[in-house]
Amino acid sequence: MSLTDTSGLVLEDGAAYEGRSFGFPGSAAGEVVFNTGMVGYVEALTDPSYRGQILVLTYPLVGNYGVPLMTREPTLSSPFESDRIQVSGLIVSQASLEYSHWAAATSFAQWLRDEQIPALMGIDTRALTKRLRTSGTMPGKIVVGDGDVPFADASQSNPVPAVSVGRPVVYPGGPTRILLVDCGCKASIVRGLLARGVTVVRVPWDYEFLDEPFDGVVISNGPGDPQRCGPAIANLRRLLDEENKPVLGICLGHQLLALAAGARTYKLKFGHRGQNQPCLEAGTTRCYITSQNHGYAVDPDSLPPEWEPWFTNANDGTNEGLRHRTRPFLSVQFHPEAAPGPLDTHHLFDQFLGLCR
Repeated sequence: MSLTDTSGLVLEDGAAYEGRSFGFPGSAAGEVVFNTGMVGYVEALTDPSYRGQILVLTYPLVGNYGVPLMTREPTLSSPFESDRIQVSGLIVSQASLEYSHWAAATSFAQWLRDEQIPALMGIDTRALTKRLRTSGTMPGKIVVGDGDVPFADASQSNPVPAVSVGRPVVYPGGPTRILLVDCGCKASIVRGLLARGVTVVRVPWDYEFLDEPFDGVVISNGPGDPQRCGPAIANLRRLLDEENKPVLGICLGHQLLALAAGARTYKLKFGHRGQNQPCLEAGTTRCYITSQNHGYAVDPDSLPPEWEPWFTNANDGTNEGLRHRTRPFLSVQFHPEAAPGPLDTHHLFDQFLGLCR
């Protein structure tokens, strides 16, 4: 495989990093963000929460275990979080052009080329990450050869419709019926629910679901600014006003539930993206290690009096979860399904389904 030498990453602030193209030989633009995970590039690249972003992987060697055969449905054993790569582009320090794993069907580089995703290697990802931590995430572009592209302006866009299902999808699994509001749902959330013997009804992000039969509602993760999801917030506000059935928000779903309750959200400087975020549970001495992928957070000081913080990030003190004081409404900023990551918070699915049953 040949590598293109005339390639680089350019940030909106003018910083430029020279690298070599090893993915699709094209250019791309998006918000540049970083993930600190040591493993899980298959899961990360197919996570719809990364839609429209250029992802920097901070672990120095990526691709050594290849990529398994891609599946189009959320089977219980699949590592894929959606049916395609969701990132706009990829930056790594070193890409392994050879791979070794019993389940691998293709190389990392070939997968990127097949999915038409530009990728650069040979960039000092440590220096790049330090710049993003200091200046904040910002628009950038991967430029391969002479194929320059403009910076992407995501300030007025809502990427959620592009990653949500277009119509309801039913996954039969048991008598308990969980309605899953798909705002860019990771397949692992579906897998986590199905593994617990429930039927999952996955509906579009703006679907008016209150007339549907359900025992509980899960609001999924997804990309972008939660304040741009007006229809979803309106539906959730009606749910909180008219129903008393259990609700669980995850990541973007946590933020949307907070907005529906009357709280505020704000953009973090560089977000939380990785598998080692420590979260303290209110009222206990427990600290959970969690998997996260988000760039926005809930302002806990804006919570109505009937709501309370549930989890707090031990690193920076940001809010990581909410719960209603008297009603079965819960949400977490992190990912209890992990995938990849620690299994510390798997029990939250059991806790939620216990309320539903």
